[in-house]
Amino acid sequence: MYKYLFPFAALLASLGQAQATEYVPKAEQVVDNVYAIVGPIGGRTAANDALNANMGFVVTPQGVILIDSGASQAGAQKLENAIAKVTDQPVRWVINTGAQDHRWLGNDHFATRGARIIALKRTAVAQSEFAAQHMQMLAGSLGTRLDGTKPLPATTLHDGDETTIELGGETLTLRYTDAHFAGDAWVWLPKHNVVFTGDLVFVDRILGVLPWSSVKNSQKAFHALEALNPKYIVPGHGGVCDLAKAKRDSGDYEDFLADVIGKAARDMESLPDTLAKYADLRQFRHLELYDTLHLANMSRAFTEFESAP
Repeated sequence: MYKYLFPFAALLASLGQAQATEYVPKAEQVVDNVYAIVGPIGGRTAANDALNANMGFVVTPQGVILIDSGASQAGAQKLENAIAKVTDQPVRWVINTGAQDHRWLGNDHFATRGARIIALKRTAVAQSEFAAQHMQMLAGSLGTRLDGTKPLPATTLHDGDETTIELGGETLTLRYTDAHFAGDAWVWLPKHNVVFTGDLVFVDRILGVLPWSSVKNSQKAFHALEALNPKYIVPGHGGVCDLAKAKRDSGDYEDFLADVIGKAARDMESLPDTLAKYADLRQFRHLELYDTLHLANMSRAFTEFESAP
């Protein structure tokens, strides 16, 4: 195996920079009754309870709609505390945008309080498939902070690649992206012109191409996101932004991986030569974790297009 195709565990270890103080999630208003909880962009640590991703919620007269539930019981409690500082309404619905640990391992915490857990069917299938692996990985990162966490895949499931649901007077569209991780989706709130992209969009830090990622799907999904023309984007990682910033930090990079690295693979160019040629891309060097992930991202993209041009 080529040296840049390092295992997922090594990737996570490279991101796991210790934090001096405990992370306390805070809600920031995006627009109207829509809020984002922006997590740190570093790795999973006991101090942040693996909340190194963005979640969010919508306050309705009938209760709160939570978008993603955190990676543990302790993390879910932190999210609940952040919500309680905004509203007295309980969390009645949880929507999962993916199957990666910090998107859903807090489900049980909210389900025991009466919340309905919602996802696309393929998202829930991936949650079941990866549950044991994620719990094992998090045990190393969180230690006793993982105590009390029970993997609960989403239980209210929707077929197909896209579905629109009505909750608490709000309209939400879930659309499958299958981009960064198996089961990934976004949540579109047309009334507010807000999209929670899940791990399709990374800003402020470079996106990661994992062994389960699809550069082809990522590029296709980002172009579909552009067609929505959202005013507000809550990315999977990084600060709330507009479409222009999402394109600069993620969309353009996905185009580079698909169109440039993909073409090199289809043209049967040398992988080492390709990596060396594009190792220094100034337009993306400002992004956090560039030096850690860029070569591996190109290598995985090359392999994807080489095996299925």
